[in-house]
This record gives sequence, structure tokens and C-alpha cells, in this order.
Amino acid sequence: MNKSAEFRNICKVTDIPEGEAKMFVVGEKPIGVYHVAGKFYALGNECPHAGASLAHGIIAGATVSCRIHHWKFSICDGKYLDEQKDDCDLPTFEVRIDGEDVLVKMQLE
Repeated sequence: MNKSAEFRNICKVTDIPEGEAKMFVVGEKPIGVYHVAGKFYALGNECPHAGASLAHGIIAGATVSCRIHHWKFSICDGKYLDEQKDDCDLPTFEVRIDGEDVLVKMQLE
């Protein structure tokens, strides 16, 4: 099956205040969109440890921590920061701003 990617309109820039995040479901995939230091980032929303929503986690600068067991991730690149465990890194998605819209590049099935 041929898969392609396209940018999808997720929300307005004003929907996510600086230093905050929101969770969106695109297709059937939950993603967290973060507004940090004037930029927007999109990550897989589920903590790989227990599946908790990271968009509802604790944001400190450019990191987000899971509310359940406090696993910490980089918002900028999805890296798991507590240990060197590449299998715990979060998937990342390219973000583009078009006027007032936040667009996220998603893989289409």
C-alpha cells in the first residue's frame, strides 16, 4: 500500500498559549502539540511507559514529564531524557505555521 504524508490543519496559533500543550486526535493517532519558546512542536501523545497523555503532563521549559511516573521527554525532538533508551523516544511530526493555522505533517494510510 502506498503511504503519503500531508500537512493537516490542527488548530489556531491562539488555541495553545505559550508554555502549554493540547492533545488532538488526527485520524486515530493522538498527538500532543506544544507551544514552547515561540515555536510549535508535535509529538506522539502517549508515554511509552504507561500510555498516559503527555500533552496533559508537566511542562518545564522544553521538557514534558508524564504525570504518572514522571518520565521526562524533550519537546523539541521527542528524546527520552532519563536514560539512553532509544526505544522510549517519542515519534515527532513536522509542524508548519500558515497564517494563524498550526499544520502538522501526518502519514496517511
